[in-house]
Amino acid sequence: MVGHTNVGKTSLLRTLTRDTGFGEVSHRPSTTRHVEGARLSVDGEPLLELYDTPGLEDAIALLEHIERLDRPGERLDGPARIAHFLDSAEARQRFEQEAKVLRQLLGSAAGLYVIDAREPVLAKYRDELEVLAACGRPLLPVLNFVARAGTREDAWRAALARLGLHAMVRFDTVAPPQDGERRLYESLALLLESARPQLERLIRAHEAQAAERLDSGNRLIAELLIDVAACRRRVEARAEPEQEAIRELHEAVRQREQRCVEALLRLYAFRPEDAAAADLPLSGGRWGDDLFNPETLRLLGVKIGGGLAAGAAAGAGVDLLVGGLTLGAATLIGALAGGGAQTARHYGSRIMGKLRGERELTVDDAVLRLLALRQRQLLQALASRGHAAQQAIRLDNPQDRSWREDRLPEPLHKARAHPEWSTLNPGRRREQAERQEQIQVLAAELG
Repeated sequence: MVGHTNVGKTSLLRTLTRDTGFGEVSHRPSTTRHVEGARLSVDGEPLLELYDTPGLEDAIALLEHIERLDRPGERLDGPARIAHFLDSAEARQRFEQEAKVLRQLLGSAAGLYVIDAREPVLAKYRDELEVLAACGRPLLPVLNFVARAGTREDAWRAALARLGLHAMVRFDTVAPPQDGERRLYESLALLLESARPQLERLIRAHEAQAAERLDSGNRLIAELLIDVAACRRRVEARAEPEQEAIRELHEAVRQREQRCVEALLRLYAFRPEDAAAADLPLSGGRWGDDLFNPETLRLLGVKIGGGLAAGAAAGAGVDLLVGGLTLGAATLIGALAGGGAQTARHYGSRIMGKLRGERELTVDDAVLRLLALRQRQLLQALASRGHAAQQAIRLDNPQDRSWREDRLPEPLHKARAHPEWSTLNPGRRREQAERQEQIQVLAAELG
């Protein structure tokens, strides 16, 4: 990684290695003072070594110094001229940082010349390219920050073409395109034909990993939704116990969603602080909008059904059911007796609860919809986020109409009848084959 100071060299390496902790990213000049390396491997086999180098700060003076070192009548090629400079006292003093860059480039197969495409094409950049080209290594210009408004991409393309650099790649380190890595490595393979097999293997491995991460993310969300849909609380039919049970249920669901958020951040190798407040806020990796706030549901266009309305007096987002049934007591006993073991298994405890004057709490469909919308949106944001991004994740109102308006997927309806599927219900067995099957089905629908 070579280029001017503060153009995103460390950011590019962070994104390619998916390591938010590599190096130091700052708006201050000369943040990188030493050459730092990282190795990309597949199945334990190293395929590519990447080196972050200090920024070039005064290429105009550097080029003038190199030219002054030329002896009269001496016709050295580029690498020999650079080697001559590296042997000079100035390479250990005034141009110490630049010398680190040139030594690393001489020892590498190619250089990725990182450009801040928002900057005008100035003389210092042309001199940088002349000095770097003298090392005799292929240079691939990388146009950074192209996802933002006000870039000078066309001017840079024209200037690079005039310098004979026609192969280049757009790669925004903060918001990399979905095929950004593939294009970068394919462009590099054009310059390094001998390295094509390794680079193509790296492309295949990274794309497979991206697909696996997305599948794993959808499964994490599916497990959350099944847990919440199957969650059930039984409470004495009096106002005070009901209110306390509803508060406990709210908190249990909030904590379960938080665990899903944290798992998604870990899956994509991001930190909790990489997500912060916005329209659907995350603060310190935690959602800020209250999950059970009817206004939140309304703003997102989530339809509030009868269950929410029925439970509104006791607590938004909770279905308040009288045993879940409306039959009279005599009819209930007859139904239980005539229904056999399966009926007893599914409804017996609920019927007995009704006879004892108990009520049952479950989470409303509207809250399930909101959970799905929030987590799916977070997953999409993480999948398209570069590891060099300094701004916290900011999410807008989701546009997914199917989860706002369509019928909920069948696995969630099935989960309503299976409290043993939920990790939120105490003493439940959760590794049943049918539960795992429904999670898999739901994860596929989420994808």
